[in-house]
Parts: sequence; C-alpha cells; structure tokens
Amino acid sequence: MRFDVVTLFPELFAPFLASGVTRRAYASGQVDVRLWNPRDQAEGNYKRVDDKAFGGGPGMVMLAEPLARCLDAILAERGAGTPVVLFAPVGAPLNHTAVAGWAEGEGAVLLCGRYEGIDQRLVDRYVTHSISLGDFVLSGGEIAALALLDAVARLQPGVLNDAESHQFDSFHPALDGLLDCPHYTRPEEWRGASVPEVLLSGHHGRIARWRRDMQLRLTAERRPDLLAAARAAGRLSAADEAVLAQTASATL
Repeated sequence: MRFDVVTLFPELFAPFLASGVTRRAYASGQVDVRLWNPRDQAEGNYKRVDDKAFGGGPGMVMLAEPLARCLDAILAERGAGTPVVLFAPVGAPLNHTAVAGWAEGEGAVLLCGRYEGIDQRLVDRYVTHSISLGDFVLSGGEIAALALLDAVARLQPGVLNDAESHQFDSFHPALDGLLDCPHYTRPEEWRGASVPEVLLSGHHGRIARWRRDMQLRLTAERRPDLLAAARAAGRLSAADEAVLAQTASATL
C-alpha cells in the first residue's frame, strides 16, 4: 500500500511517521508514504506556488502547474488509474466505512491544498475523490491527510498489539455502527469515583450486556443518527429496544 502526499509542508509528516503504534505500519513498509513538495516543481527564483484569484477577493490560489508536475511524476510511476484524493469542504465526510475501504486498497495520492484552494482546472483534470473531515475549515489538507493515514495504518495486520481491538472501536460494524462504551482501569477507586461494580464481577455475560447497554444509551444521547441507522438496518434486538425505551422514559 502506497500513499504519495503532495504538500507544501512535508516536515509536518516526519514526526507522525515515527511516533505511536502506527509507526509499525510505516517502518515495516506495509504503508509506504512518499512526500512530494510542489515547490520543487515551481519555476523562478522564488519558486512561486500561488497567485491572486481571477475576479478578485481575499487570499491566494495554488497554481496548477507545480501541482500538475508532481502528479504527473507520481502517476508515471504508479499508473493513470491511481486514485487522487483532494481534502476539501466539498468532499464526502470521512467515516469508518470509507476508511475500511481505503485500508483494503493499494493506496492513493493525497493532495493537500492550502490558501483559498487549488486552481479548479487542476482539480477537474486530476482529482478522482474528495474527502472532508467535517463542517469546519482547516489551514490546509495536511491534518486531514494525517488523519486518513493514521486511520488506515491502524487497520493493517500486526499494527495494533491486539489484532481484534479495532473491531470494538466506535462506528465499527461489530458494534453495529454505535459509539463504544466507557472504559476503566486501575485503581478501582479514584478521587471518590468507583469503577462500575459489574466490571469487577468477572461475569462475562453481565459485562457484555452492560457494555451493550452503555453503547446504546451513549449513542442515543450523543449520536441519535447512528442509532437510527442501526435500527433501520435491523441491527437492534428486542433487548436493545427495551433498554432504549427504559432510557427514554427515564429522561421524560
């Protein structure tokens, strides 16, 4: 799996690729990350990569040509069918399903914009996918690219200490797309707050039911849209619905 990142700030990626549990994916070559700076492809003494927008307005727009030269060099190595991803507000929101899809693929070119954006002609010619992290604006696409790389890397075999741990993450199909439950560790009492008794019981059935109940209640409170999707897909049992009904009545 190979990701080519086109960015004006490749130095932002160096510490990320050498830190945390996901570094295993990069060190082993499972996820090959290559950094390309469009400034290296710019012309003139100043290596200019942006200019004022036609029609006026604040901010600068990234020039098409330096980016195109980077992309042409990458695609010459990888092939014309390689996905080219732009991180932008117009993109589809990044979620678990999308991450799982990228994690099973061969990688992509990640195009990190800056300033007011990229000349639309470059976007029209090269970009095959657009991704957004949410309804807010970042200074550039680098943080979004890092988020995608991290999410994809942790799903690779052998990266996490427990190979099955990601299956119990929030949004995972193993949890029917619900939020995960709260977690606790030692000591059993901390600053007057105790661990829920059921988690100390050693009764696996009761613990599993408690975790499911908490997932349901937390999702109903914080992300009712996820709960509605699980219900529409037929993923909630009669016991689940009873818990939700009890929760709803308790809040009236």
